[in-house]
Amino acid sequence: MVNYAKDGLKKHALLVVLLITMLVFEVLLVQAGRGSLFSAQNLTNLIGQNGYVVILAIGMLLCIISGGNIDLAVGGIVILVGAIAGTLIVEWGLNPFASILLCLLIGVLIGAWQGFWIAYVRIPAFIVTLSGMLTFRGLALILMNSQNIGPFPAEYRNLFNSFLPAHWLPEVTSELVFISTLMVGIALCLVILCVKFVSYLQRKRKGYTVRATELISPVLLCAGILFLFYRLGQHNGIPAVLILLGLLFLIYNYFTQNTVWGRHLYAMGGNAKAARFSGINTKRMLFFAYANNGFLASIAALVVVARFNQASTQAGMGFELDAIAACFIGGAAAYGGVGKISGAVIGAIFMGVLNMGMSLLGADQNLQRVINGLVLLAAVAFDVISKNRRSAA
Repeated sequence: MVNYAKDGLKKHALLVVLLITMLVFEVLLVQAGRGSLFSAQNLTNLIGQNGYVVILAIGMLLCIISGGNIDLAVGGIVILVGAIAGTLIVEWGLNPFASILLCLLIGVLIGAWQGFWIAYVRIPAFIVTLSGMLTFRGLALILMNSQNIGPFPAEYRNLFNSFLPAHWLPEVTSELVFISTLMVGIALCLVILCVKFVSYLQRKRKGYTVRATELISPVLLCAGILFLFYRLGQHNGIPAVLILLGLLFLIYNYFTQNTVWGRHLYAMGGNAKAARFSGINTKRMLFFAYANNGFLASIAALVVVARFNQASTQAGMGFELDAIAACFIGGAAAYGGVGKISGAVIGAIFMGVLNMGMSLLGADQNLQRVINGLVLLAAVAFDVISKNRRSAA
């Protein structure tokens, strides 16, 4: 039991740090009389304000695990795709759904453009994406004539900003919202527990070493989910963007952990030359990582313009840094080959909690930048030092 507790603590160290950070902010906020970090309103705001970071971090992680590559152009892609969405939907009055599909296609093409130069021409990713950061932002400002485009129609905004089940029902009471939201949380927990229990039984049947205490982690996860959905039910229900984030998490977590292409990305990051000699088409995989990153950046752009109800000339500023920081804080290795989707998501949430907590406490913006920078440095330093120690051993 003690050994399992130690192993579990190491395995979920980031999650433990996140929970401690949230509790510290909760105590400070209560003592300062500035409300509660765990209030329904603040938890809803936390999801809405950091949804784009989670999406960008998922795409950035695939670039990082492929060999320590990064994409500095995601902020430029966000503003460019946002400008295109504003032009198509607001200025030209095109169908929002057709416009969304076109924007996603453009995002893939932008990512493929960068992937071509990186994977096949072998120009360093830093140079190509730095060029993209400048080029795409410049193109967006030209398209927007350096002016914001908005407002967007309600039909489009509701796709990302609405709450369920209120959006589906013409008349809904607060009691119905609470009960339905909590029931969704309970159903989700039942699915998680069933999957984990079946996996536990299968491994036990095959003769693997298993412990009953392994079920503690999913139980604690379900407790957190129930608390979140309980709080969301006290506000407006389930944010539509949370459903989008959940779908992306499930898809990309399965892709990285259970598909051949996903394992090829990790192999590239572990040893690119060995991966190439083993028959992996490393150029194609690197091209895919950046094309996929363009796709996810375009989704983030659609979320951002819907949230602010305009395509802004200031959109995307620093987004690439948020995504990179979320990945490294979430445990991605600086040299590639290591990192999980769950870690990137937790890293994005950690950054969101850090920023929201400091904002609620009234901390100066400059101080927030200092703390964020030190946290990022500490996360990368921990990874590098740990790797050096293992090599020395």
